[in-house]
Formats: sequence, C-alpha cells, structure tokens
Amino acid sequence: MEASQKPWTPTMLLLCFMCCTTILSMWLSNTSTTAMVMPIVEAVLQELVNAEEECEVISTSANTISEEKEPNGLSENHDLNPTQTQILVLPSNSRDLDLSTKYRYQSRHDHMVCKCLSLSISYAATIGGLTTIIGTSTSLIFLEHFNNHYPNAEVVNFGTWFLFSFPISLIMLVLTWFWMHWLFLGCNFKETCSVSKKKKTKREELSEKRIREEYEKLGNISYPEMVTGFFFILMTLLWFTREPGFVPGWSSFFEKKGYRTDATVSVFLGFLLFLIPAKKPCFGKREEDGENSADVNSMEPIITWKDFQKTMPWEIVVLVGGGYALAAGCKTSGLSTWIGRQMLSLSSLPYWAVTLLACILVSMVTEFVSNPATITIFLPILCSMSETLHINPLYTLIPVTMCISFAVMLPVGNPPNAIVFSYGHCQIKDMVKAGLGVNLIGLVVVLIAINTWGISLFQLNMFPDWARVSNVTGQL
Repeated sequence: MEASQKPWTPTMLLLCFMCCTTILSMWLSNTSTTAMVMPIVEAVLQELVNAEEECEVISTSANTISEEKEPNGLSENHDLNPTQTQILVLPSNSRDLDLSTKYRYQSRHDHMVCKCLSLSISYAATIGGLTTIIGTSTSLIFLEHFNNHYPNAEVVNFGTWFLFSFPISLIMLVLTWFWMHWLFLGCNFKETCSVSKKKKTKREELSEKRIREEYEKLGNISYPEMVTGFFFILMTLLWFTREPGFVPGWSSFFEKKGYRTDATVSVFLGFLLFLIPAKKPCFGKREEDGENSADVNSMEPIITWKDFQKTMPWEIVVLVGGGYALAAGCKTSGLSTWIGRQMLSLSSLPYWAVTLLACILVSMVTEFVSNPATITIFLPILCSMSETLHINPLYTLIPVTMCISFAVMLPVGNPPNAIVFSYGHCQIKDMVKAGLGVNLIGLVVVLIAINTWGISLFQLNMFPDWARVSNVTGQL
C-alpha cells in the first residue's frame, strides 16, 4: 500500500513534452501546435491516472485474500469489527478532495499533475513561437510594419531574429519548467532528476506504451511528407543564407529590394507545392495491371486551391491589412507624431526604464485584446516615441513585440490558452497564478537579452540614420 500511495512526479515527461512543443511551435502556429499535442498529453494523463486505479485494485484484492487466509490473526483481536475491516479499502485522502474532483482524480497530486502538464503545453507553444520570425503573427506584423516604416533599415531578418530569440526561448523554457514544477509538484528535483537507473513504475510503463502507440499510428513516411520535409529544410536554409552578415548572401544577386525578402522564399516554394503531384510518379509503368487513365486524381498536386482556401486564415489577412491602414492613417494625420511629442516627459528616464514601462503596458493590454490588434495599435505610437526620444526604435519595438505574446494569464488571451482550458483540468485562478510567473520570467529575460547581446547584434547603442530619415519625413 505504501508503494502505491507514494507521490509520482513526471518531471522528465513534463520537460520532454515542453521541448517537443517548443520545437514544433517554431515552425507551426501556436494554435496548431497546441491542438496537435494536447490530445496526446490527454491520452498519456489518462493512462497515468488509470494506472493508480489498477494498483489500488490489485493491492486491495491482495489484502482481502491475505485476510481470508489468516482468520486466526483477526480472531485474536476482539476489538476489531467488520466495519473497521472495510475502512482499509477506502482512499487515503478522500476527505481532501472536493466534489468536483473526487471522481475524476485519485488524489490531489494527480490533479496537480494534470494541471501542470496541460498549462505547460500552452506556455511551451508560446515560447517556441518567439524563436522564429514566422512563429507568431505578432512577429510577422512587426517585421512588415518595420520594413514599411523604415525602408532603409536592413537590420532584422530571419537569421538575426533567430540569433537574438533562440537564447531567450531556451532560458525561458528551463525557467518555466522549474516554475511549473515548483508551483504544482513541489521542489523534489533531486529525486526526480536523478540519473541513477531505477526500475520503471506502472505509470511510466503505461505512459511509454501510449507514446509508442501514437508514434506507430503515424506509419511509414509518405511521398508528400518527404517532399514537404525537403522543402521545409530548403526554405530554412534559404532564410538563413539570404543575408548572413559575415558573407554575402543570395540576396546580392538581386538589385531590387522587393525581390529578396523572406517572403520570396516561402511564396516560391509554396507555389511549387501546387505543381508537384501528390503521388510518386512512375515513369515507364503506364497502363499496368489494367489501370488505364481512369485514375483522374493521379496527377492531383500536393496542395489544391480548395485546401488552400479551407486552411488559409483569411481573418488574419484582413486584420493585418486593417492594421496597415490604421498605421498609415496615424502617420498621415499626424496622430502618431502628436502622441510621440506628448511623451517628451519620459526623456528624463533612462532608456531601459522607458522600454520596461512599454512592455508592462502592452503585457496588461494583451491579456484582454488579441495579440495582432494590440501590436497594430502600439507599433505606430512606439515608433514615434522612439524617434522623439532619440532611442533606437528596435530597442523598444523588439521587447514589446515579444511581451505581447505573453498573453498567458486568461483563456481569452490567446487560442492555446482556450484549447488547454477546454480540457477542464485547470480553472481561471490556476491560469492567472501560473501565467503571472511566466509573464514575469519572460519580461525579465527579454529585458536582459535586449541590454546584453541585443545591443551588439542590432547596434542599439546609437540612434541610426534610417530612423532619422523617417523622423524628418514624419514631421514634414
């Protein structure tokens, strides 16, 4: 009985799920990653919780058999009665469970494990989205607005963003793992992180079996998956080699700037997927086994226009387009310049304090407003403020762009939160408590990064010429 009641802490399972989710979220949207990983996490949690029930049933039946085989031992103690014998079968901590969780979780510890794993998937998806410029719509909106507002600035691209954000994501992932473990599972890292070889428990065996079954369901790699994987690797290499910085990239072959952006690579390779057939071509094997030209779908491409229309997030396109119109209206009417002048009182503060206030402000607003809408509203204002205070715009825009993604305290903050909340393991108070810590971790790490390796990477210690040109144009 003591072995079955010993608390189990899936520390390494938590870390593995968070690492996998972070890697997937670098290249997929946060919503798609969370929707793909959460069913697997839920299946593993069900196996882990059900393992406790099986252990209790086995131990209870063993105790019953032993009591039947040794009647003399019970007869010697005249104070025992049948009711006292039945108490041995009851759960040990049944009084500690409320009515809503008594029949779903074997113990409060099981409930905490479910909370921890579920919320960690949402946070890991958010952290992974920060790593690449394509990870979130917030980063894409920032990049497009920055290139339009400062056309002469060739500072931010896929490679520089990755070099800056990858250490941030790595540090945040480790700190968030520690924070979630401490908040829900306690501080027993020494025991759970021990590298000494131990015998696997029933829970570990069942969770490993479940993960193996999910992997076997994938089957062998197909031809469309091979083509898509090859294009994905090629696209990543082309992004990194467009403007490496230390050597001339392939963008030097094009004179016009519009032909050498990151979008050029993604659009071109995406267009090729409309042409390559979904089935592997078999040259020289026509009309075999009576198969004539009846198979009309043999030349169907990997991506069809119907699939594109169905999966394309048109609402994001409309929202981003509306944001550009709003930014252009603020600049043309002079509203952004007027707001920037009203912030001259902040000139007495150090630059890091101005960035800190801006990050705190957007972190509070983005909990109630969508991330794309928040960054669309604040980008023109922060650009004008930076130009007025003669701060390098990137010193404010990059931390603010990252902090807008930290909408992790409420289910309405971003879609991954809503997906995790729909599984019913956690309440709003749990999300607020855990999300507040993740917010603080992200805020501190981003501010440290922008004041250390960010200064040398983006030359943030001086006011650039490309910002002066935009400032003069805006005042005219």
